[in-house]
Amino acid sequence: MSLVAGSSRIVAAPNADPAAGAVSWRPVKSLWISAMTIVSLAYGPFFFTPAAFALFLTLSAITLCAGHSVGMHRRLIHNSFECPIWLEYALVYLGVLVGMAGPFGMIRQHDLRDWAQRQTACHDYLCHRRPFFEDAFWQLHCDIEMADGQIVEIEPRLANDPIYKWMERYWMLQQAPLALLLYATGGWSFVIWGICARVAVSVTGHWLVGYFAHNEGPMSWRVAGAGVQGRNVPIAALLSMGESWHNNHHAFPESARIGLFADQPDPGWWLICALEHVGLVWNIHTPETLPLRRELVRLRTDGGGCPFCRWLRANFPTG
Repeated sequence: MSLVAGSSRIVAAPNADPAAGAVSWRPVKSLWISAMTIVSLAYGPFFFTPAAFALFLTLSAITLCAGHSVGMHRRLIHNSFECPIWLEYALVYLGVLVGMAGPFGMIRQHDLRDWAQRQTACHDYLCHRRPFFEDAFWQLHCDIEMADGQIVEIEPRLANDPIYKWMERYWMLQQAPLALLLYATGGWSFVIWGICARVAVSVTGHWLVGYFAHNEGPMSWRVAGAGVQGRNVPIAALLSMGESWHNNHHAFPESARIGLFADQPDPGWWLICALEHVGLVWNIHTPETLPLRRELVRLRTDGGGCPFCRWLRANFPTG
């Protein structure tokens, strides 16, 4: 077994085939997202209040931006900046509250997919190549077992951390304390909209952005030799907290900034800049500070950014 270049945590057998694997239904994963979605659809309309909807929007923005995008993705997975350990814990915990997986589960899912997409061939599950509804079922209700037994070897700093072990073991139950607080504050309407609807929309939305980000959209770069190329999804930039600039991310995976152009809004990057301003974040990686990638081919001088952002700049110049 040897460490595979381009993915620091993947250990694979020699000549491992990233296109060989079996997709199967995972009952716990399936029942989790199904229950959240069914409760939201069945009871959400009857328990709708303006306050509950505002809570849904606020908690979704906080957990997706500070938690998933900044904490889980840019910090824990890619180490694109440094921060105090207490802040890392807080950001990752907010990421757990998104309801997709625990910290180790997120790392394993991401790094396996990242490794496979960098190879010349890739399993359909790992690159969203199947038709829309089939891919939805696969991603939301199933998992993949690679034929060659690739494993994600999480570094000891994380794997041996008791806080992260606790988050991983009880990642679904982390919703319970928040649910109790919401019930005490606003009753069942707060629980249904603040927990069930938020988790259902966040998890389903994460798959939806991933599907389009690997199938259609503008590209500024191509990674030579990679079987899968990322695409930018401008319409989802704000909703995804900047994660939908996925072509940029494929080009510069360790960059803390994903929206690289002026017309590419990136709320996750804005939060990192704010934290840097108050001294809580440092050693931030951007394309300018990262080593040159010889396999990176520039295709265009812009990233097919947000048309509304360009209109704002043209009509309301900041000088």
